[in-house]
Amino acid sequence: MMVISSSHLASSMIQDLLQNRDYTIIFAKTATDGIIRPPGFAERWALAQASVLRLIQKCEEFDPDGITVYLACRSPEEGCLFEKYERVTSTNLIQVIESSYPPEQANLQEVLQAALDDYFARKTAGKTKANGEIILVLIDGEPSDRMAVAKLIKAATHKMDTDEELGIGFVQIGEDSLARGFLEALDNNLKQTGARFDIVTTKLLDTIEPDSLAEFLLSILYD
Repeated sequence: MMVISSSHLASSMIQDLLQNRDYTIIFAKTATDGIIRPPGFAERWALAQASVLRLIQKCEEFDPDGITVYLACRSPEEGCLFEKYERVTSTNLIQVIESSYPPEQANLQEVLQAALDDYFARKTAGKTKANGEIILVLIDGEPSDRMAVAKLIKAATHKMDTDEELGIGFVQIGEDSLARGFLEALDNNLKQTGARFDIVTTKLLDTIEPDSLAEFLLSILYD
């Protein structure tokens, strides 16, 4: 992936690179019940809500027809792995994310596969926007299928024509050390595993400055 310092880019250029692009958000939120959790785990999403909302609002600026949201979930009745909502706006976001019953551990491969399949199907049909897509994964713990996730992303890079058409940004909620290790490995070692492009950027939510959200989104494509 080409490295471009956002500090050297004019605001208008950043806007051009991030507009005319679809934005998909995956909430890989896990439940607080069922297994032992570290102190503060139950509060991490509530504390992060304002920051998450600001990030979604910034995506909405560039994708005004509404973003696509996937929720990793656990339905006691149907055993579903995820739910999909289209054309979500910041005004109904909280209602959407509170409608799901999160799993004890994120099964990320299934939901990310669905999001990537949807992108490449629309690309084949000529229905993607000119600049491509950014997928943001909001995650609080290590996924149960980490190797499958890495293989899935690697395979996706071989369906791409250019390195900036698709970027996947993992935003970690909280400070789970196992999750951090997994995300750093994805960020730093993807091309070493045979990926065609380095399309992954990871960041702790707490380190994303409110006045630098556009720069963060840009880093998903060019860092």
